[in-house]
Amino acid sequence: MPISKLIAAAFALALATTAASAIAAEPAKTKAEAEKTAKPKAAKAKGAKAKPVAAPKEADPEADEPDIADTAVQDFNCELGNKVTIYQNATDDGHIALRWKKRLHRLTRVATTTGAQRFENKMYGLIWIGIPAKAMLLDSKQNRQLANECKNDEQSKPQPAPVPDTQVNNAAATPAVPVSQPTSQPAALQPASQPAAQPAAHGAH
Repeated sequence: MPISKLIAAAFALALATTAASAIAAEPAKTKAEAEKTAKPKAAKAKGAKAKPVAAPKEADPEADEPDIADTAVQDFNCELGNKVTIYQNATDDGHIALRWKKRLHRLTRVATTTGAQRFENKMYGLIWIGIPAKAMLLDSKQNRQLANECKNDEQSKPQPAPVPDTQVNNAAATPAVPVSQPTSQPAALQPASQPAAQPAAHGAH
């Protein structure tokens, strides 16, 4: 074969190879550009769907368990084997922490006209009422008593026996004995004073 034909054939083969490579690279380039263009769109769409971050929830004193560090503790034994523990801070007279059924609750003082100590937690419906002799725990939502006749160690001590009413009545019925006072006699009953003695008369001489 003449050399010119070989050169022409080689040149034609080279052109065919270059064209095939260009055709094969074009789809790859188009695919890469498409992916590159799609990524920002996907990121933008993802950003649009993202929900705003919720603000941190504020603490609810009645819902959260209170801190009982550095508090005075009183245990109350109630009827039916129930137990209540009261925690109170000397610097906070308006609140107590109450343990009932293995959970701590924060109760707030409520003013009363009877002098009783009353604390409430409205969220859980708990009411603690204390008087000098005993205390009780109520459930205002269920309208029932949770624990009754609750007494601490001091309230559980034997009380002195009251004085029988008969002794009190006898003491009240016994009349008081009047104390006699010396009195002076009336002037009419006093003896008259005796006249002074007169000298004897002498006869005339």
